[in-house]
Order: sequence, then C-alpha cells, then structure tokens
Amino acid sequence: MNDGTITLPWLVIRQDDNGNRYRVGRYATRAEAQKIADSLDDRGHRQLYWVERIGQNGHGGTATAN
Repeated sequence: MNDGTITLPWLVIRQDDNGNRYRVGRYATRAEAQKIADSLDDRGHRQLYWVERIGQNGHGGTATAN
C-alpha cells in the first residue's frame, strides 16, 4: 500500500465448546495464519481453529478449517 499501512487480511478464528467465536489474530499471509492455527490446534484442546480472509467489506470471507 502506498500510505505506509500494513495489510493483515488473514484471520485466525477460534470456536469454543459453546459455539462462541473469537478472533485470535490477524496476519499478512495465509501461510502465517495457518501456521498459528495449526500450532494452537496441536495443543489438543477441544476448540476449533480456522483461517479466514477478510473480505472487501471487512468481514471474513474464505474459510479454511483445521
């Protein structure tokens, strides 16, 4: 971007046992976000982690579940 801002379009989302969803973090690349999601998933908790790309309107779009 020309204005000096950093774009972080990839989100890691966590869903707990009650179905509540939380944004864990934002990342510059899908690979970086997936690495974080995989590392959290490897801890063996019952939460579900996945990666989403933020759409043009600021909402999650493409999702990749672990």
